[in-house]
Amino acid sequence: MSKNWLEFASPPGIRSWLTVSTTDTTASPAPDAGFVPTRWTVVLSARDAESPDAGAALESLCRTYWYPLYAYARRLGQAPPDAQDLTQEFFARLLEKHWLAGADREKGRFRSFLLTAFKRFLANEWDRVHRQKRGGQAPHLPLDTALAESRYQTEPAMELPADRLYERRWALTLLERTMARLRAEFESAGKAAEFEQLKGFLTADRAALAYADIARELGLSEGAARVAVHRLRRRFREVFREEVTHTVAAAEDVDEELRHLLAALAE
Repeated sequence: MSKNWLEFASPPGIRSWLTVSTTDTTASPAPDAGFVPTRWTVVLSARDAESPDAGAALESLCRTYWYPLYAYARRLGQAPPDAQDLTQEFFARLLEKHWLAGADREKGRFRSFLLTAFKRFLANEWDRVHRQKRGGQAPHLPLDTALAESRYQTEPAMELPADRLYERRWALTLLERTMARLRAEFESAGKAAEFEQLKGFLTADRAALAYADIARELGLSEGAARVAVHRLRRRFREVFREEVTHTVAAAEDVDEELRHLLAALAE
């Protein structure tokens, strides 16, 4: 994701109106078509090493969560090549070592499970991984490591400890997925240009919204522009909540997780 997205997610505007709806339980179920969401169902299928879907489940986990873990390793002081090796090998070992057996849907949040497992891996497995890498063993999973390091170099608040950086990057990953889903929905409806015009207003404070300017840009009445912004923000809240729901053990955990993520974005 580009640096512009980091700038998008950071202002207090988006947190303020997301907070308004953290207890909204009217969001519709997340649609599956066109997306590869990371859910507890994927985690559970990945626990079974004999499952024909295990490889696809692992790839889904890796694609979604590799960068928060990479940033965590870098903030701990690992050099870029070592952080890359650690992240690649960790995801490969999730199935090999049956670590996912601890990812019980009835216990905790996947965010916490993944970081705890990664910490154990760093403490217990890194020496052997490093020796294997020096011996020329090819990485198990492909990662865009050049992109990882370029993203890390643009991270704000370089003084953040590794744990807090991980939490922030996790929250940003969910926001990125939310934006991707919204963009796809607008594109499917033939409204890609409208989305590009409106997305910037997701971060604007309500008092700062210039509806006359929005209306002029979109060729709408001012009233229609107000409705368009309101609908986009409402849909953003719905989709964000759905994405968060896929990472917790039970429905009653969603609001607490939302509050935690919004606090992480304030870092």
